[in-house]
Order: sequence, then C-alpha cells, then structure tokens
Amino acid sequence: MSSRKVLANAIRVLSMDAVQKANSGHPGAPMGMADIAEVLWRDHLKHNPANPQWADRDRFVLSNGHGSMLHYSLLHLAGYDLGIEDLKQFRQLHSRTPGHPEYGYAPGIETTTGPLGQGITNAVGMALAEKILAAQFNRDGHDVVDHYTYSFMGDGCLMEGISHEACSLAGTLGLGKLIGFWDDNGISIDGHVEGWFTDDTVKRFEAYGWHVVAGVDGHDSDAINAAIVAAKADPRPSLICCKTIIGFGSPNKSGSHDCHGAPLGDAEIAAAREFLGWKEAPFDIPADVYAKWDAKAQGQVVESAWDQKFAAYAAAYPELAAELKRRVAGELPANFNQDAQAYIEQLQANPANIASRKASQNALEAFGALLPEFLGGSADLAPSNLTMYSGSKSITHDDASGNYMHYGVREFGMSAIMNGVALHGGFVPYGATFLMFMEYARNALRMAALMKQRSIFVYTHDSIGLGEDGPTHQPVEQIASLRLTPNMSTWRPCDQVESAIAWKYAVERQDGPTSLIFSRQNLAQQPRTAAQLADAAKGGYVLVDCDGTPELILIATGSEVELAVKAQAELAAAGRRVRVVSMPATDVFDKQDAAYKESVLPAAVTARVAVEAGIADFWYKYVGLNGRIIGMTTFGESAPAEQLFEMFGFTVANVVAAANELLN
Repeated sequence: MSSRKVLANAIRVLSMDAVQKANSGHPGAPMGMADIAEVLWRDHLKHNPANPQWADRDRFVLSNGHGSMLHYSLLHLAGYDLGIEDLKQFRQLHSRTPGHPEYGYAPGIETTTGPLGQGITNAVGMALAEKILAAQFNRDGHDVVDHYTYSFMGDGCLMEGISHEACSLAGTLGLGKLIGFWDDNGISIDGHVEGWFTDDTVKRFEAYGWHVVAGVDGHDSDAINAAIVAAKADPRPSLICCKTIIGFGSPNKSGSHDCHGAPLGDAEIAAAREFLGWKEAPFDIPADVYAKWDAKAQGQVVESAWDQKFAAYAAAYPELAAELKRRVAGELPANFNQDAQAYIEQLQANPANIASRKASQNALEAFGALLPEFLGGSADLAPSNLTMYSGSKSITHDDASGNYMHYGVREFGMSAIMNGVALHGGFVPYGATFLMFMEYARNALRMAALMKQRSIFVYTHDSIGLGEDGPTHQPVEQIASLRLTPNMSTWRPCDQVESAIAWKYAVERQDGPTSLIFSRQNLAQQPRTAAQLADAAKGGYVLVDCDGTPELILIATGSEVELAVKAQAELAAAGRRVRVVSMPATDVFDKQDAAYKESVLPAAVTARVAVEAGIADFWYKYVGLNGRIIGMTTFGESAPAEQLFEMFGFTVANVVAAANELLN
C-alpha cells in the first residue's frame, strides 16, 4: 500500500471511530474524500498550525459540513491544537468538535458550515476579499496578499440554489484564487441521486465562466494533484469534479446511503480495518503517520518567508503596510468614534426632514470617508436603497480595487458572501435590499449572528409605507423576525440622527451583525437635548416627557415616532401626563442596566401603548398583556401610503383613542 493511501486511511479510521464512539454522525463523506484531502493539505495548502490566524494563509472551507470529522481529522493530524481527546468527544456537550464545523470552537475552522451551499458561498466571499485586498494593497514586486480559498462540496451544496447565486457571481468577477472540489459520489440521504439530480454540472460551471476539470478519479492521488496544479494555473475560478465512492474502505456499506449519516457499526468497522490494512486500535495513529502529516515545521517556513516579504513591503510602503495591518486586525481608525459622534451632533443641530434611507446614504457619505475598509453593495436596488455615495467605486472583473459590489438579484448569495468577507478580514461589509426580501436571505443572517460576524444588513422600504407595490413588497412580520434572532442587533431609526447613530453602532460592534431598517418616506426630525442624544445610542430613551410621573407611556419606532409625538401633544393639551419613548433598537435597550431601563419604562406605569407598522405581537413584552398595540395583524394592501396608514389605524386619532381607553 502506498504511503499516500496510508495517510488518507488515517483520516478514514479517525472519522469512523469518532462517529462510532458518538453513535452519531456522517462517516461516508470523510472516508470518500480522504484521498482528495490528503493531496490538498499535504501538497498545496499554505497554512501554519501554530498560527491559525496568519493573515496570508490559504482558507479551507468544508461546505458539506456534515462530513465534519474529515476537517477535525485533518486539523488533528496536521498539528493544530486539537488533540485526540477532542476527537473522542465528537458531538458531545461543550466539546471543540461539534456535529458540524462551528466557527470559534476549534482552531483552523474558518466558518460554520452545515446549511448546505452556504460554505461554498462563504468561500466565494473569502476569495472576493482576497482579490479586492490584493488589488488595494499589493504593489509591483510586493504580493503580500496572495492566497487561495479551497472548498469541498457535495451534491447537496450544488442542489441548493444559493450555490448558483454565488458561483455565477464568482465566474463573472473572475475569482481565480477560488478552487472548489465536487465530491461526485452520487449519494444523498435518500439514496442514489440520479432520481432527483441529473444536472450537467460540468456545463453548468463552464457557463458561469469557471475552469472545470472533469472526470477526476477522487481516489487517484496523482490525478488529484494534476487537477489542482491545473486549477492554480488558470485565471478563472476552478471546479475539480472528483468521482468518489462514499464510505470508501467499508466493504459492505461503501457506495450506498447506508454510510452517509449513521455509524458503520462495530462489525463493519472491523471489516473496514481489515480492508484498509489498518491494524491499530481505535484512535491510535502510528508515530510515523503523525510525522508525515505534521505541518508545523513547513508552516513556520512559509509564514517566516511571508514575514520577510512583508518586512520588505513595509520598508518600501510603510503607510500601506500599517493600514493593511490595521484592517486585517479588525481595528477601526483611531479617529472614527470621535468624528462619527461629531457628525451625529452636527445633524442634531441642523434638522432635516428626509427619508431614513436618504439619511443612511448621508451617513455613508460621512463615514465612508473615515472607513476605507467599507465594502458596500446591494442586490440590484442601489438607486432605491441609496447604498452608493460619492466615494463608491464599483468592483469589476478587471478592476477589483474598488469598494462597492453589484451583487445582482442575489439576496441570499449576497448575504452569505458578506459573511465570507467578514470572516476573511480586512473589510466591514454592508449589503442592501428591500426589507421584504430579507426572507430570501434569512438563513445567511442567522449564520452571521451564530458566528458573531460584523456583517451589516441594510433594509429599506420598511413597512406598508411602501404603498402601491402592495402586500408582496410590504414587510409586516420581518422586523419581529430579525429582533427574535439571537445576537442580531436590529435598528429602526425615526430620523436622520437616529439613522447615523445606528450606523455608528453597527460599525463599532465587534461581536455580531446588525440590521439597519430604513424608510422610503420622509420622517420629521425630532428635537433632543444633549442627554437625549447620548441616550439614543442605548436603543431606547425618553424622547418627550411630562411633568411628574407619567400616567401613560407611548412607545414607538421609525416612522411611527412622529405619530406618537403628535398624539402626546394632543393628550398633554387635554391634561394628561404622557411620555414618549423612542426605541430604535430593542435588543440594545434590553442590554442596559436595570436602573436605566426603569428610568425609561417605570414598572409602576402599566398604561402603555406601542405603535409600529409591523407585526403587533412582538410588543407585548414592553406593554404587558393589558397594554395596547397599534400594529399589523394582517398583510398590507396596494394603495398610496397615506391611505394605508389611515386604513390600518396609524393615525393620531387612533393613538389618542387607545391611550384614553387605557387611562379611563
């Protein structure tokens, strides 16, 4: 048996042993792709196990994340800080080896995968980030940004529609440092895929503009190596189509769905060991196998060589080198906080009644000048989302030095690509669409929150105020859905000041994504004291108050804040003590200390009315079961906005009536 086959078999036995010990998992893909992984990781992957965050490392993404034991085995064998005990704890509580690769759990895991298709889409984002960063920073003779992104994917990744969105765009942009490997084993959980997946994948990717290496024997190391060499030599993104046998090495279950998503069983594992010629006990890897796999020494060599290259770059271009280091480290410019706050104060001093989508564009104009790491974009709606500003420069196939992506009508792809960009580092990505169409991208938003990535999702046309386009385009339940997503910060500002505060928060946030929700229609700017301006950044604050303890509190967001303020004035004129609370970000407000929250929403004041042109039920947590909510309980209609607001009760008279009902 060749040395290569023995090294690949180490992956196979670790994978089947860990799945068996856990009595849960997917042994088939790791056993089938072991030969491909061995060639890629030992002959081509540029990485350093001793420094998993080295900036110019190649990225490896296991898009078919159910095969996670392949990745864990590779990390362990290559010398990452992932011991044999970690593998023995596969899929157990608090382990570093969960059922699917989870970003932040183990070193060397570049992204969370499992929802099929998103891994390859994250990889597109990583390759995009590499190309843009290289165009912005490399100089003649100084290629300090120069690495590949490799992604394994199975039939399921190709069946998911997001792979079309992402791979189409990758071809258009010529992401030549992206190399995908298709595990063409013909098996999914339901069985042989020819009953439901007969696409001509080769022609599909050729049509995208990819370089395709077809018909590679996924168990022939020389053929795999030749395919990778050819892919690296081609300026286009590459797909290497590897014909494999799922569960390779299992005499009775390989080539069938029986080994896809279940342990092989003790008897079959014993038979597989005999078939593979593997004599060692479970989790026992011979020292000579470890020695041949160990990548630490070579990793140190390649990183040291890059360090020397970067030192020469820094000597020739000191300012560029310092800027690249800052951006890769994820640090904001030292002056950002101060300058952004000065801009917010300037807005408060110079009122303007404008749509919050226009206020968002103005904030981009101001902050874009401070943030060269901004990487903007929109899913084909830039003139409506207003996501471009004077400093925006479009990224194209031939010129990637810009800062703005035209994603096309690809909401899901855009959002998952943004996550890949954020994971890569060097950028603060934002991308936009109408709020209604976040539905297409919902799972990518969830992944951003799960991975705690600084992706900024911009959503405009935020309510029935969209008007004549009708209920298909009018969001109702979407804001509540975003707010209910753990670790997603969601802002719906009421004017240009809150809009700028929201942008500042999103940029400065380091531990998760932010959704910024903006209006189509003009919004009246609200007067604020300096103290109120400071409190606005806390997500909820007293905007209009009364003398003494309030009898009733009106809570509102976005376009409905103006409505609440007018209703308060009418109630105050009638002698009622009413407070208005603007709550642009409920999650941020919820994180404030108890004393602050009590100062805004005193527990003793139980008469409360919430006003928002979104789903009503969300607001019971703030008004209580005996409070009143003026919100949406149905879908919208097609009509001018002002008629819709009146029809659905978003009027001063209706707010006053609800308040009086509670007060009386």
